[in-house]
Amino acid sequence: MRGREWARPVRPARREVLGVDPELEEGRPPLLFVPGFGHGAWAFAEHWLEHAASRGFPAYAMSLRGHGGSEPASGATLRAYTHDVVQVAAGLPRQAVLVGHGAGALVVSHALARYPARAAVLVAPVLGGAATAVAALRANPLGTLPALFGGALRLHRRQLFSRELPEADARRHLARLGRAGRRAQWQLLAGRAAEPAVGRPPVLVLGSPDDRVVPPAVLTRAARRYGAAPLLFPGMGHDLMLDTRWREPLDALLDWLVKDPARS
Repeated sequence: MRGREWARPVRPARREVLGVDPELEEGRPPLLFVPGFGHGAWAFAEHWLEHAASRGFPAYAMSLRGHGGSEPASGATLRAYTHDVVQVAAGLPRQAVLVGHGAGALVVSHALARYPARAAVLVAPVLGGAATAVAALRANPLGTLPALFGGALRLHRRQLFSRELPEADARRHLARLGRAGRRAQWQLLAGRAAEPAVGRPPVLVLGSPDDRVVPPAVLTRAARRYGAAPLLFPGMGHDLMLDTRWREPLDALLDWLVKDPARS
């Protein structure tokens, strides 16, 4: 345990965790889905949990503190979010694959330095720094400016979903969005790099070249950080797990795990 964590431990918080088990136990590693800021476990419960379980993977989705059905925590930090992920992962029956979406990918990258994951997948990763702020301001200046001063980040439909998603579904998902703690938002913009991952697990980066939150160049840089190239799905929005073609990136993720025995 690091000295700071011993001297100033993260305050415990009640965390929402949803799970679906496969009908037949095949010994495959559990998947832990970590949503981005404003999203909760519901974003993966919509489609991905059931489908992953149908392919033999125990599938879990969590809500970071202050999100979804987890305990409210307006002053949460990235360190607290990282603690949430490590604690949930450590409580799973086997060594897990961590799957982070959006800013949840940043949380996962920090968690990898504290938890020996079987593998990790970064979905449309928002890894922070000046590039994140500039891209967000260009795509959605009115929704982004308040976040720079401690207000809520407001994402609009065109940033999150493709035009293929029915309007009723888009409105339903948008109505469920919450907000991250202001300290965590500022830390995201500061862009502190994660420490090296424990055990150097394989990492896959998924995204869309048409994502209006994460530019293609950011996806490429994120993948190069882990010695690979991003796997892209044209025509999809930022929320790949909720968009019309949600099955395509998930099947690609699961195929990647199945192909390498070390990951499955």
